[in-house]
Amino acid sequence: MSAGLVDRRIGLLFATFLILLALAAGRSIQLGALNNSKLSAAAAIQQVRTSVVPARRGSIVDRNGVALAVSEPADDISATPYLVKDPVTAAEKIAPILGLPQDELLKKLARKDTGFVFLARQVPASKADRIQKLGITGLQFDPGNHRVYPHDWLASQVLGSVGTDGKGLFGLEYGWDGRLRGQDGTRRAVNDALGKPVAVTDPQPAQAGASLRLTLDAKIQDKVEQVMEGVGQTFRPKGATAIVMDPNSGELLAVANWPRINANDPSSAPGYANQDRAVGFDYEPGSTFKAFTVAGALQDGLVTPTTSFDLAPQIQVADRVIGESHVRGPETLTTAGILAQSSNVGAITIGLREGKARFDKWIHRFGFGKPTGVELPGEERGLVLPLAKYSGSTMGNLPIGQGISVTPMQMAAAYSAIANGGVLRTPRIVKAVDGRPAPAAPGHRIISTRVAAQLRTMLEGVFAPGGTASEVSIPGYVLAGKTGTANKIDPVTHEYSKAHYVASFMGFAPAKDPKLLVAVMADEPQGAIYGGTVAAPAFGQIMAFALQYLKIPPS
Repeated sequence: MSAGLVDRRIGLLFATFLILLALAAGRSIQLGALNNSKLSAAAAIQQVRTSVVPARRGSIVDRNGVALAVSEPADDISATPYLVKDPVTAAEKIAPILGLPQDELLKKLARKDTGFVFLARQVPASKADRIQKLGITGLQFDPGNHRVYPHDWLASQVLGSVGTDGKGLFGLEYGWDGRLRGQDGTRRAVNDALGKPVAVTDPQPAQAGASLRLTLDAKIQDKVEQVMEGVGQTFRPKGATAIVMDPNSGELLAVANWPRINANDPSSAPGYANQDRAVGFDYEPGSTFKAFTVAGALQDGLVTPTTSFDLAPQIQVADRVIGESHVRGPETLTTAGILAQSSNVGAITIGLREGKARFDKWIHRFGFGKPTGVELPGEERGLVLPLAKYSGSTMGNLPIGQGISVTPMQMAAAYSAIANGGVLRTPRIVKAVDGRPAPAAPGHRIISTRVAAQLRTMLEGVFAPGGTASEVSIPGYVLAGKTGTANKIDPVTHEYSKAHYVASFMGFAPAKDPKLLVAVMADEPQGAIYGGTVAAPAFGQIMAFALQYLKIPPS
């Protein structure tokens, strides 16, 4: 081969090398200079991951420190599918731990259309640790919290629940969400090529939420729920509720609802069962309202406990003729006897003596027509007819608790004013926030101590022979209270139903110096309808336990 041919080939190879070198240099310039920002961003996305660190939700405890709602460590587990080398094996190992179908996990792990997929949310730390120890490439574990209710059923409608996003859904968890939730933080993790973290920092640490100490007593709450379970099984009402309150402070010791729900699985119960009927249920109170009819007349000096009334079997008000719940002839009753025997004719007679304007004043003075202000979400205000809309027959309805809607909490608060000597107080359920006592709203006097004492004495007659709760007693204690049996409005005819009723009882003990108040309400009981039959025995069971448990001396 000639020297010239060799030189030409060497030159051609050299030229090719120079061209390739130039192309490489150009590509390098393009990558290093022109696309630098885009590639840096892509690298940052692949190597640096910023996530939210949920704040630890504040705990909720009863007045004695018994845990009612706590937060436990839990992880949200996700995956980057293209980094999972063997999706089938991974699904086989993870599925039994999470309790999920293997094919469901495999579909997620084998996806090619995304770089991120959630496998499970709020996985308890113990399970998350087991999965992490499997060493499966491509899994991410974001720390968080899982809300747990240690007593399952206890006070579940009051406590409420928390969603997977960490926000309260109903109950105290919803109403106090802003304080309980705290402030979420951020976490910055630098990952290697396999997605494993090599450096983790918390630029903004999470701040735990505030804790709540309630006025509830877990033991009283549990007993009340047992009693209401008995009411539910015996009379099969649509729903029932009971309240135990210290009438002198307004502190709620128990707020129970039936049907019960499992706070750790609220979705397993029908939707209506989640309602806290103590504040969210409006009903016509019926005869339990007669105590306020009498209270106003006593305070205005229109009657005394011994004022005598000659009562016909029926009374006509405008176009309405109202009789008693039982057939009777003409009789004479005192004001005290009217309350003890729950006379409709007697209560209306007293109401007519008061007149519309005075009666309307007393309805509002006892707090009806507006929320009580208790720290529970979803509180209804009831329904009070404006004075300007009174008809000719209105004063045949209102004195006996018809034509007005109330909540069990409103009734409990109003009866507490009779029990404590005449002061209307806002019911309380939050005792302290983060260890600091929660402020109590000041009460205001609505009736005199003398009138309150007269009412308490008259309400003792409900338990005496001939009274509407004469079969209820607690040895050693004098009780006071009032039964109620109210027809419900038929939604079709818009008239009072002959089949559907609300049975209720409001009472306190010891009668002379009350330390406890108990309110019981059952919506549409079956087989029996009267407050003295359905609600009064439940009052007796609850009160007997609470008096002994709190070591309240006999009368």
